[in-house]
Amino acid sequence: MPHYAIIMLLAGIGIPILATLNAALGGRLGSPATAAVVLFVVALASALIVFAATGAQGLSRIAEAPKHLLLGGVLIAFYVISITYIAPHFGVGNAVFFVLLGQLISAAAIDHFGLFGAQVTTLSAARIGGIALMATGVWLTQQA
Repeated sequence: MPHYAIIMLLAGIGIPILATLNAALGGRLGSPATAAVVLFVVALASALIVFAATGAQGLSRIAEAPKHLLLGGVLIAFYVISITYIAPHFGVGNAVFFVLLGQLISAAAIDHFGLFGAQVTTLSAARIGGIALMATGVWLTQQA
């Protein structure tokens, strides 16, 4: 399981890099929406390579999946377009701070209520304190 933590750490490192690169691309192209489309074309090509390399399984069952499970695509599009537009005006650090704060709140609610089939992890006082400490730490990094 330690490899899960490393992979997610790398994914987390990539989020501000993605925001910075796509914001710069949006500035060069004169359109955050165009930059988002380019990002998704590159992402689709990357995903198709991984899909093909791993045996291309499961696509035949997509029609059986509950439609609300497809909203992840809408959420990632919202994130990419919003961070591409907002980061140059608000700063990457500030933008990512609010993204992280939103992630902490959302993750706590999803875990506590077992939303979308997630494993239930009760929101205890210790967990609330830990989330508050994390949020405070992220906030402190933006004070300077």
